[in-house]
Amino acid sequence: MDFKAIVMGLAFALIWSSAFTSARFIVTQAPPLTVSALRFLIAGVIAVCIAWALGQSWRLTKGQWRAVVIFGICQNAIYLGLNFVAMQTVQASLAAIIASSMPLLVGLIGWVVLRDRLPLLGVVGLIVGFAGVALIMGARLQGGIDLVGVSLCVIAALALAVATLAMRGASSGGNLMMVVGLQMLVGAAVLGVVAFVFEDMRIDWNVPLGLAFAYTAIVPGIIATFIWFVLVARIGAVKAATFHFLNPFFGVAIAAVLLGESLGFWDLIGVAVITAGILAVQLSKQATR
Repeated sequence: MDFKAIVMGLAFALIWSSAFTSARFIVTQAPPLTVSALRFLIAGVIAVCIAWALGQSWRLTKGQWRAVVIFGICQNAIYLGLNFVAMQTVQASLAAIIASSMPLLVGLIGWVVLRDRLPLLGVVGLIVGFAGVALIMGARLQGGIDLVGVSLCVIAALALAVATLAMRGASSGGNLMMVVGLQMLVGAAVLGVVAFVFEDMRIDWNVPLGLAFAYTAIVPGIIATFIWFVLVARIGAVKAATFHFLNPFFGVAIAAVLLGESLGFWDLIGVAVITAGILAVQLSKQATR
């Protein structure tokens, strides 16, 4: 892992974590599924145009097309769609913490379902990481949280884990920006249909909402996703996923600074425990490789 990969990983973790704060602001002023569909439509069109300008085509490999569909549905439609709905009642910091458990879920699914080898350090990391999530959830339950919103965040994290596993076939074959754009258009199509059925699709625009929307669509939407694809292609999914151990810290810190969300003592302890668990799981995978 060279210096460029480290910078890319840090940038991805910071940008990815900031999306929860901007999303929390957006869903307080606009229907969540509608604004999500519009976000992916605009971001997808921009990404596809950039890909064309770079000389890329949509003649993708079978693995890339499979990843486009699975990634578009699981990450964009289910993961981000459900998180947008949940953050109407769930704080951005809590949503970020739950989503940050994704590397733990990937490790658990790989170990239990796909029969991937997981050393003792990885098993301990899984136990420690999920204990940290339980610690935070227990403290938040005593303070009163929306269980429906939390359940949506958990389902979203599971969908993100599936999307991450689907990434294994997306980083080879080139045309990475085209893959980024197409999977966003898949998410936009799915979310657009659901929003049409369940929501009043009217959005009352204002300057703060427009700025938050533009940031969410371009920076976490296009830039962070492209960085992730390039990072995986450069150093592999296992090493790239190591940077997810920074997401719990970045997520709660950004929400606290920009939204003024309060953090309790057990939140801070839980974040530290989750971070240690994620790092242990990823280091064990690297050792196995």
